[in-house]
Amino acid sequence: MSAQHSNWPPAAPAAYTRKVPEPNSRLVYSTDGGRVKPGGLQPHNRRVEPPAKPQQGGGQRPPADGIVRIARDRKGRGGKTATTITGLPGTEADLDALLKRLKAACGTGGSREGRDLVLQGDLRERLRAELEALGHRVKLAGG
Repeated sequence: MSAQHSNWPPAAPAAYTRKVPEPNSRLVYSTDGGRVKPGGLQPHNRRVEPPAKPQQGGGQRPPADGIVRIARDRKGRGGKTATTITGLPGTEADLDALLKRLKAACGTGGSREGRDLVLQGDLRERLRAELEALGHRVKLAGG
């Protein structure tokens, strides 16, 4: 061997060198160091909350103007028709008592979703008469 080849074996190209992670690193697997964000390494399996979806026109609350609105609804119910009542005044207990009374008067099932009452079937006219008899101002909303 001659003295000319003192740098034998040749150094591996930069693409083949292996970077050893620091002992406090949370890195599990990487094919390349690449650019790292200034905040440091972020684990790939951290739960990230999805951005809040803006509500569409149908999801907005009706104005609190003292008018009870009765609407027929089929969305999200497997094609079944339901009647929703919104804009009712009173406490949660008052709404539960009113729901029980309306279900008995119409002979149907129903539930409360927040401050809205939902009754099974298209009962708008019957509910309108019942709520007007209780002294509410009623409007039929939607189709």
